[in-house]
Amino acid sequence: MLRKLFMLFGLVELIAPDPVLRACQRIAFTNPEQAKLHSRANRLTRIEGATLAWLLFRGRERSPVVSRIFEAAGALMVVYPSPLIRFGQSFACENPSELELQSWVTPAARLLGVLYLVVVFVSGSESESESTS
Repeated sequence: MLRKLFMLFGLVELIAPDPVLRACQRIAFTNPEQAKLHSRANRLTRIEGATLAWLLFRGRERSPVVSRIFEAAGALMVVYPSPLIRFGQSFACENPSELELQSWVTPAARLLGVLYLVVVFVSGSESESESTS
């Protein structure tokens, strides 16, 4: 069930990145109306959605590179989220210095890192149980 939920979210990011980006803006910034998104923000969101769905569809064993990327990003977000927050902000927005982050963005980034690690774990659970049957 969790695997399907994550896969659905990945497909939503792939197909309709704009609502996801707008929701992230509203949640992350105290002044979201001032955010000017780069066009590449859509591409990054679609890439994240595609790789998320790919990993969950194919499984950890058949997608080792994608699995390692999610593991590394998840671990980094859990331990040291600041560089990824800054990267995401500067990659997605034309005016990152004008935007004020909510106080809870760092804990939320850590939670996202945990979710990435959960995705990697769940991506192996179903395919491993299928191969033993």
